[in-house]
Amino acid sequence: MPTRRAYINITSQVEECLKESGIREGLVLVNAMHITASVFINDDESGLHHDFDVWLETLASHEPVSKYRHNVGEDNADGHLKRQVMGREVVVAITEGKLDFGPWEQIFYGEFDGRRRKRVLVKMIGE
Repeated sequence: MPTRRAYINITSQVEECLKESGIREGLVLVNAMHITASVFINDDESGLHHDFDVWLETLASHEPVSKYRHNVGEDNADGHLKRQVMGREVVVAITEGKLDFGPWEQIFYGEFDGRRRKRVLVKMIGE
């Protein structure tokens, strides 16, 4: 990822995994497989994503990087803290072959220390 922070809607990719699985009833786990990334559920609205960014920067600003003990030789301590707030993974029910969401819910990958190769794990169980 070319940017340090991003919020990427991965709902369609998870739906494609579900379609390929053939599961009609069950659960799907979607996990950010990196310590400075997150998977979360919320609304796909650009103003909200901007608000996440502003709010997270007030909680754990990136700069000055020297304020974090973790940043001796690194510059991503804020990414670890942001991930802690936004969460590691989500579990979604599968009902009649579809992700069973409430209104406006979508699955997002949150990136807090881009520029490194990362992956998302999707695991499903059901019948």
